[in-house]
Amino acid sequence: MNGMTDASAASAGAASPPAPVIETRDLVRKFGSQTVLDGVNLAISPGETVVIMGGSGCGKSTLLRHLIGSLRPTSGSIVLLGQDIGTLSEQELDQLRLKFGILFQSGALFNSMTVFENVALPLREHTQLDDTTIEIMTKIKLELVGLREHGNKFPAQISGGMKKRAGLARALAMDPQILFYDEPSAGLDPVTSAEIDQLILGLTKKLGVTSVVVTHEMDSAFTIADRMAMLDKGVMLKVGTREEFDALRKLTDAEAAKLSERDRLIRQFLRGDAKGPITERRALTNYADDLLGGAPTPAMAAITPSR
Repeated sequence: MNGMTDASAASAGAASPPAPVIETRDLVRKFGSQTVLDGVNLAISPGETVVIMGGSGCGKSTLLRHLIGSLRPTSGSIVLLGQDIGTLSEQELDQLRLKFGILFQSGALFNSMTVFENVALPLREHTQLDDTTIEIMTKIKLELVGLREHGNKFPAQISGGMKKRAGLARALAMDPQILFYDEPSAGLDPVTSAEIDQLILGLTKKLGVTSVVVTHEMDSAFTIADRMAMLDKGVMLKVGTREEFDALRKLTDAEAAKLSERDRLIRQFLRGDAKGPITERRALTNYADDLLGGAPTPAMAAITPSR
């Protein structure tokens, strides 16, 4: 009897991890002859914060647009909350979108509406709640982001950081399971940016939501991330814990010289160094040939990720 009990306990302890709430499988996106996403694989677990980073033009914004269903893959698949986005009709996709919120880079508030009206809008559009309930829920969301006392102001009357917080309150209006952030620190001063980071951390802890943050701000990324994912020319170079990326960032130059080209590229981006594989790649384009009308020498192809 004891043997069976022990076996049962062992079986319970070895329970399978929860299924990812977001998963891309061999995701490819082409625009004409240009491949913007090239076989991207990424799995995000419930309740974690994943930062997607990379240089300008690396494909991170395109990846985000696929995750929210604004773009359809050329090939591969995206599974969001157990549903393959590529198989859904627009109506089905609209229903799925009610389960996630988006903080756009600019906040994307309606200028003709007050902050309160902006946050209440999703509840008015997508629920049958009465005005009293909507008012209470809207005040709760505004309190979460520290704006309850500013609900009667218009977007033109508040600062950039307050606009970001108001956009976040609106993203929270429908109690989403997933929050997507598009460059949440863009255009903010360092102190306000740090406040937004702490707000993201606090909301993730309080509400238990899964957060996906697209950013190239490294201070912010290392503050909020559980895991990090780096794209380069549409290729996912590395997915790992914050600690793994931090260890790579802190290597000395002598230690870095022994790294693969892929890891040296990642380290250069994390540190913001002026010299390294990224800048060497840019220098490969032959400026003189381009000026004289010839085809420019192609830049180095994207570095193949380790498997």
